[in-house]
Amino acid sequence: MPLVLYRKYRPKTFSEIIGQEHVVKTLMNSIIIGKISHAYLFSGPRGSGKTTVARIFAKAVNCQNRKEGEAEPCNQCSSCQEINSGRAVDLIEIDAASHRGIDEIRELRNNTKILPVRSKYKIFIIDEAHQLTKEAANALLKTLEEPPPHVIFILATTEIQKMIPTILSRCQRFEFKRLTVKEIIKKLKMICEKEKVKIEQKALELIAIHAAGSLRDAESLLNQALNLGLEEGIIKAEKVEEILGIVDIELLTKFVDILISKDAPRAIDFINKAIQRGVDINEFTKNLINYLRGILITKIVGTLSEIENFLNIELTQEAIKKMEEQSKKITFEEIKRLLDLIVDANTKMKFSPIAQLPLELAIFEFSQKTDKM
Repeated sequence: MPLVLYRKYRPKTFSEIIGQEHVVKTLMNSIIIGKISHAYLFSGPRGSGKTTVARIFAKAVNCQNRKEGEAEPCNQCSSCQEINSGRAVDLIEIDAASHRGIDEIRELRNNTKILPVRSKYKIFIIDEAHQLTKEAANALLKTLEEPPPHVIFILATTEIQKMIPTILSRCQRFEFKRLTVKEIIKKLKMICEKEKVKIEQKALELIAIHAAGSLRDAESLLNQALNLGLEEGIIKAEKVEEILGIVDIELLTKFVDILISKDAPRAIDFINKAIQRGVDINEFTKNLINYLRGILITKIVGTLSEIENFLNIELTQEAIKKMEEQSKKITFEEIKRLLDLIVDANTKMKFSPIAQLPLELAIFEFSQKTDKM
């Protein structure tokens, strides 16, 4: 059975990591100078590379052929190969979402007392560490305070605010950021080249935007597109929209133009025709909120380069330029009021017997007044 893309193209060296240069550089320097901590905490959104970096770090510190003054694992020695194949006895990975109790942590603590079988360090990667129970977290804390010299802990979490402060204080902390559209597209292009698959640029952008900063999600979406076959030897944007339910940015820009003109009958007709064509109204509304947020930030910040810092994980360059044009046609009070109405409609849609009705009512209400700055 062929490997899924996110596993097939999972980075095996620090140099292959995309978008986390600040984390990678610090970890590599600590390996080179030999200052290895006993506990690390990797926090950040899902799919940003926390577990992948943890595995590469584990390979590097236990690599049998790593050259002096370098941090990259060789990926050739038995230690590296065992980690790559998922059969390393000295690398223990624990999913705290399903092993969150005190009994599991007690077993882990007993395991730390046993020396590594083949490596210099025994490394424990605890994923979703915030899901440990309070009792389990306190039990883990005792081990973190006085760990054996042959043990390294790497805790990974998507919700650092749920971690108890005493554990945070015992770890070296690294914050992983959500990847930008450009960074995700770069990796997807590389995968398509290696797979010898052609893909439209717009299709890449749609996948990257829909992934919301998660490279793993983007690779999974690309996998879905590949599994459903190519049209004329290429993955087309239209197919990606159809398969993944992605709302085309052009659809949003046209709709927002109508909203700005406050033409309620036309806007409601636009929505119902989109639904008839198969557009998911919930997905449409969610993307509409993101788009309107872009216009709001455009009015607040002003310049395109600064706006990209806020929105590069959600919208394309072309869409951001369109926002600048639309932001000049609507007042700050109007866009704020419109966002309030659409966000409220989005909440009500979950319980409405007619899904689009709350959105239609919001459009009608917005069209009744002309706010002034």
